[in-house]
Amino acid sequence: MKNITLQKVSLNDINQLQKIGRQTFSETFSEENSEEDMNKYLDENFSVEKLTAEINNKDSEFYFAILDTTVIGYLKLNFGASQTELKDNKALEIERIYVAKEYHGQSVGQILYEKAIQIAKQKEVEYVWLGVWEENFRALSFYKKNGFVEFDKHIFKLGNDVQTDLMMKLVLK
Repeated sequence: MKNITLQKVSLNDINQLQKIGRQTFSETFSEENSEEDMNKYLDENFSVEKLTAEINNKDSEFYFAILDTTVIGYLKLNFGASQTELKDNKALEIERIYVAKEYHGQSVGQILYEKAIQIAKQKEVEYVWLGVWEENFRALSFYKKNGFVEFDKHIFKLGNDVQTDLMMKLVLK
């Protein structure tokens, strides 16, 4: 897709981040999860307070994918102690790559992914890792296509529903 620009997210962008975060998470998971669980998760994880803390965390970074002036997707990266699980200084976690549904299949996710790998190489980490819901077959296929392999599992709680994420990694060094 042409004319996609990436922009690092700042506190000034909090409302756009909340909007694209809630929209893309809902589009991705609402069909397979109850409305109650979705609302609970969205309220807890996409509140202005939570997003503000995440943006202010020096070991996390967000990037928007922008088409013309519209935010159509985003990326969240974690380093060091801000990683959700491993907290390995030799690693970078891709916590989120989400793209608005109407732009699926147009390489927006790939552009965001390539930004993550570029940053991982700049930071000279040994590997990149992430967690993907075992039933998110689209994402699993995307990461496998990009060379990630499964190495473990962990529990992910969506609302009151306990789910299993597959942990995947890509060794860079």
